[in-house]
Amino acid sequence: MLLKSLSRITLALVLTAALPSPSNTFLQLDPLAAQKAGIEDGQRARMERDMSKKANQARQADLKRDTEKLLKLATELKDSVDKSSESMLSLDVIKKAEEIEKLAHSVKTKMKGSN
Repeated sequence: MLLKSLSRITLALVLTAALPSPSNTFLQLDPLAAQKAGIEDGQRARMERDMSKKANQARQADLKRDTEKLLKLATELKDSVDKSSESMLSLDVIKKAEEIEKLAHSVKTKMKGSN
């Protein structure tokens, strides 16, 4: 009986020693994990650069569109003011001026980089 118990304990110890410990497993996988993390970091950085570049291109396109509209509205406003009388401005002139003001503020905000 004692011999049987000792053999079971010995077998259990041998099997336990043969299994890798959790810390050994981590150390064995660590170089691969580090390499993979490095690749993922590089991919993430490249993706962030691409996204930033696309956002800047979109912002630039918006600025161009808005400034062209601003120029058109300013030209229309000038034409309307030139046609109006000295004592009376039309409601259309006031609305155009307000639209220009809003659009100019939007352009200014986009130029600063805030969306």
